[in-house]
Amino acid sequence: MKKHLLAAVGVCGALMQFGCSEAKEETYQVQIENPLNEPRSFETVEIDLNAVPFTEGVLASAKSYELIDFSTKTKITSQAVDVDGDGHFDQLLFQPNIEVKATKTFEIVPSEEIVEVENDPACYSRFVPERTDDYAWENNRVAFRTYGPTAQKLIEDGLPGGTLSSGIDAWLKKVDYPIINKWYKKELETDGTYHEDTGEGLDNFHVGVSRGVGGIAVKKDSAYHISKNFVSYKRLTTGPIRTSFVLKYADWNAGEDVITEEKHISLDYGSNLSRFKIKVKGTDHISAGLTMHENDGKISVSRDKGYVSYYQPHEESELGTAIVSDPEMILQVEEYQNGKQDENNVYTQLNVQEGYVVYYAGFTWKESGQFSNAKEWENYLTEFSKKLQFPLQIKYLK
Repeated sequence: MKKHLLAAVGVCGALMQFGCSEAKEETYQVQIENPLNEPRSFETVEIDLNAVPFTEGVLASAKSYELIDFSTKTKITSQAVDVDGDGHFDQLLFQPNIEVKATKTFEIVPSEEIVEVENDPACYSRFVPERTDDYAWENNRVAFRTYGPTAQKLIEDGLPGGTLSSGIDAWLKKVDYPIINKWYKKELETDGTYHEDTGEGLDNFHVGVSRGVGGIAVKKDSAYHISKNFVSYKRLTTGPIRTSFVLKYADWNAGEDVITEEKHISLDYGSNLSRFKIKVKGTDHISAGLTMHENDGKISVSRDKGYVSYYQPHEESELGTAIVSDPEMILQVEEYQNGKQDENNVYTQLNVQEGYVVYYAGFTWKESGQFSNAKEWENYLTEFSKKLQFPLQIKYLK
C-alpha cells in the first residue's frame, strides 16, 4: 500500500492524507451536473456510497476513499461520513468546481487504509466543558456556540458564570483558520479575552434569551415560547468539508402543548450559514428567530427566494443575519417586539412536515471582508437559495 498526499482543489488550504491501494481496478464513477447558467463552487455534494455499485466485499472492507477528477486525474479533497454510526461509511462529501451547464466525472477509489485525521480541521465543533458547557462550531468563515445544562443550573441556583439560553451565539471571526480552541484558551488561561479583537475577531454579539442566529420558538396565541439549554450532545463529524452534531433538549411547554425538540446542526466549508434540521413533536410549526438587538436594523424579506435578513449597525461596524428555507415551507414572517430585553426578534414561521423542519441560519460581519453592505449580503442569500432549489445533480455510473 502507498500513502498519497491529497491537496485541496478549490476547497481547503489544508492537506489531508489518504491511503490508496496500488491496484486501481476497483474504481467507480459518478457524474455531477450543474443545471444552472452560472458556475458552481463551495457546494457540498453527498455521494451515497450505498448507491454506488460496489461489490459487497469492497464495501465491507473499505476504510477510506480517494476521489479523483476523471478528466485531470487530480485528487480532490473529500470526507467520508458514517451517518448511522454502524461502523461503515455511508456518504462521501466533496465540493466540485463545475462550470455553467457542465458535467464532470469523478472516480471513487476505495482503500483498506485508515485516513489520518487532521489535527485542526477547517470544519470543526466540540463540547467545551472548560467554559462551563458550551457547544461551539466553526468553518473558515463563521463560528457559533450555544449553551448546556450546567450553565442553566448555575443561573437557576443563583450562582455566577451561568447562561440561560437556547439562542445561537455568533463569534465574529475575520480569519479563515480555526479559532475556537485558541479563543477559549485565551479567555480561560491568559490575561486576554475573546471579547476584545486582537486581529482575529471577537465575541461581542449579545444573545441573552433572544433567539440569536436561528434559535427556535413556538408561537401559541400571541406569545412566543422557547426551550431552555440543551441537555445532551453528540458530535457526528468534523473534517475538511463538514462538521455536524446533535443537541437534545428537555421537553418544554408552549401554552398547554408539550414540545419535544432535537437539533441536528451541520456547517460546511465556505458557507456563512449552518444547516438546522429540527426534529420536533407537539406542534405543526416552529419559528426560527433572529435577534433585533437595538431595533435599529433593516429587515428584508424575499418569500419567493426563501430568505429573511436582518442587517444592523454593530459596534462601529455592520452585521447581517439571515434565515433561509424552502419558500414553500414559510408560513409567515413577523417582527416581534414586546418591550422586554432580548425578546425582540424577527421570526420566520416554518411548517413542520413528517416531524421535522429544515432551514439555514447564519451571519456576516463587515470586518471579515466577506460582504461590504446589506446589498452584497442579500445577493449572497439569493444565490444560496437558488442553489438549494436547483442542486447539483448526481448520476451513479455502472
